[in-house]
Amino acid sequence: MQRPLATRLRDLGDRVARRMSAATLKIGVSARILHPQPGARGLQARTLQYLEQSAAHWVMSRDVLVLMVPTVDKGGLLHRSNIRLADYARHLDGLVLQGGADVSPLSYGEEPLRPEWAGDRLRDEYEMELLHEFMEAGKPILGICRGLQLINVALGGTLYQDIGTQVAEAGTHVDDTYEKHLHEIRFEPGGWLARIYRGASRARVTSIHHQSVKTLGRNLAVEAWSDPDHVIEAMRGTGKGFVLGVQWHPEFHVPGDENVLDSAPILDTFLEAARGKSRT
Repeated sequence: MQRPLATRLRDLGDRVARRMSAATLKIGVSARILHPQPGARGLQARTLQYLEQSAAHWVMSRDVLVLMVPTVDKGGLLHRSNIRLADYARHLDGLVLQGGADVSPLSYGEEPLRPEWAGDRLRDEYEMELLHEFMEAGKPILGICRGLQLINVALGGTLYQDIGTQVAEAGTHVDDTYEKHLHEIRFEPGGWLARIYRGASRARVTSIHHQSVKTLGRNLAVEAWSDPDHVIEAMRGTGKGFVLGVQWHPEFHVPGDENVLDSAPILDTFLEAARGKSRT
């Protein structure tokens, strides 16, 4: 006996929805962390994890699902879970490491030169585990600002704790104008970025950072430098899989603004790598 038309249409809709869900990329974004403030009450007395809106909306502009990956409380007494960061790496198609607090000098074997440069060691540990799980799973990774620095440290590199006091003839990499602050970069000749930007040699980018790469981590290659102070502004992984870090903030680029490097090729190439991996 033939099923009613309404039932058949509903089943067809369900099948289409399942196919669309399977085809839609799911990109994880690491959490920023606000730690409890001494003497505070309410939300400020709690640990908060959040996404910066511009980073999330930039990735979502290509009609992909964005999910924040929270830390995992392995020893929690109230809400213990068997979920691991490895589970996120298995089920998601790619990872974005967003910007935020300094990487702690303790994470690369140094003591903070000033108290305000102490960074966030807990976030470092969480993001480094997350990074290694996605690398192990062969999923593409894009690091933005702090994300580039985290990739470098996780792979054995070190950082300048403060460009202004540790880099000779340093340029300005951060000021009070925040996302309006721009500076020049030059691409590594023949590098990956130079190729996807069709042979361009120079560009202007949004710069909001006072730390930078000092010694390069394992299996990483420099893709761009700031000009003229030679601070590393982009790097990529040379091993298997897609690993890219940019020191600038592509999520702040306004489409059509020709004064700033177009962020679309970076996002599209990252998502293309994620899409290819989602088919395997």
